[in-house]
Amino acid sequence: MISRRGLFTRTLLGGLIAVVASTAHMANAAETIKIGEINSYTRLPAFTEPYRKGWELAVEQINKKGGVLGKQLEVISRDDAGKPGNAVKIAEELVAKEKVALLAGTFFSHIGLAVTDFAKQKKVLFIASEPLSDAIVWSKGNDYTFRLRPSTYMQSAMLAKEAAKLPAKRWATVAPNYAYGKDAVKAFKSVLKELKPDVEFVEEQWPALFKIDAGATVRALEAAKPEGIFNVTFGGDLAKLVREGSIRGLFEGREVASLLTGEPEYLDPLKAEAPEGWIVTGYPRDFIKDATHQTYVDAYKAKFDELPKTGSLVGYNTMLTIAAAIEKAGSTDRDKMLAAMKGLTFDSPSGKVTYRPVDHQSTMGAWVGRTAVKDGKGIMVDWFYADGADYLPSAEKTKALRASN
Repeated sequence: MISRRGLFTRTLLGGLIAVVASTAHMANAAETIKIGEINSYTRLPAFTEPYRKGWELAVEQINKKGGVLGKQLEVISRDDAGKPGNAVKIAEELVAKEKVALLAGTFFSHIGLAVTDFAKQKKVLFIASEPLSDAIVWSKGNDYTFRLRPSTYMQSAMLAKEAAKLPAKRWATVAPNYAYGKDAVKAFKSVLKELKPDVEFVEEQWPALFKIDAGATVRALEAAKPEGIFNVTFGGDLAKLVREGSIRGLFEGREVASLLTGEPEYLDPLKAEAPEGWIVTGYPRDFIKDATHQTYVDAYKAKFDELPKTGSLVGYNTMLTIAAAIEKAGSTDRDKMLAAMKGLTFDSPSGKVTYRPVDHQSTMGAWVGRTAVKDGKGIMVDWFYADGADYLPSAEKTKALRASN
């Protein structure tokens, strides 16, 4: 039988143990910097899985070097299943329950915009890694959102500049009927007309995302008799358009400028069916000889036994962004990180990247070239690296775009 004194001693000892355990848990938690990461892993794995591998490699390398400010980075990753509502609920959980220092990620434009609005409402830093909608940094931009990947406007401008060098004057467009597609067509038209005022656009096709009726789309494009086609479809829609268009001879004797088609995520699945001679933005990872890029490729291959894709590079640069911002801020204090993000510059496998203070868009660029088929697979040839800084509107024009917010 336990005496009152013994019971008191046990109770006191148990309380002390609980306090010590709780303190130890808090101390361990304090040793990491939590990053909330959200993406459409199950909805579009072809891009998001390489993206995940990219940020995993970066986190591993950063932590092996001692982390940031002496603390390890800890990524708490969630799948939004391609639904904006899910993404917002996850963001709320990551901020309220997990106490993350910031949010990062998203792929689809409508999901990126939903989290952009959440960041504004909850006043939390959000690094929009992949969504391309111009609205994220312009009409819907806010003090808390920064975008890494070269935007729809930037990549469309890259293609428009090359298209302006061609004799083609009659153009048609085909793009998915949502924010990204609409932004791309608007930007391409604007920049091409500015560079070559005598061009005209004779047809527009707007298939639903991932639901293209390739036969009807190709027939409509052919009927317009364009000299050039601007394509914004990707993934399965791109494959269907390429196959149907090739069967019907749509691309014969016509120039095609195609957004993202040179990215391994979309070019590799086409294999020998890849189109030849298209002007594209993409990532010729097999042929880039820059030493920093090669070191990155070697590390990626060693860890995953495969070559990186565009998503891999975006994921990797996302974590480089976060580490550089926290290091510059000297803290995970929100206001200090926000200040650090404005004008933040860091070195990456794709070159130096800077976040413009005027609109929070990074200057990460893309590669522009032509498509070709070699050894039964699509590749990019005659390519060059287009620095994102060269394809952004002026500070004055950007201020006007954000003023509509």
